[in-house]
Amino acid sequence: QVQLVESGGGLVQAGGSLRLSCAAPGSIFGVNDMGWYRQAPGKQRELVATISSGGNTNYADSAKGRFTITRNKNTVYLQMNSLKPDDTAVYYCKAVWGIPRKDYWGQGTQVTVSS
Repeated sequence: QVQLVESGGGLVQAGGSLRLSCAAPGSIFGVNDMGWYRQAPGKQRELVATISSGGNTNYADSAKGRFTITRNKNTVYLQMNSLKPDDTAVYYCKAVWGIPRKDYWGQGTQVTVSS
């Protein structure tokens, strides 16, 4: 079973920063979109940011100006600055590849922002 390996979550005070990373297997050729989603307790999973294979990015309004998504081949990063308690959630990485295209998810990494 293909796995996306996530790292970088943790506990940080409000106003602090964290950097998440997620790697798809290097043997995979032609990874399309990669992105980050998050799910807070009692809420639905929501988009945070995505980046295409060509580098085009898309951000949720809540992430604009504070988070930056970047990518290096099959690894995607999420730099999170000016973190707020509302950013507390489990963050999931997603990558899309294959014909037909299929979504692959990471195991999730906990981000907790204390006030």
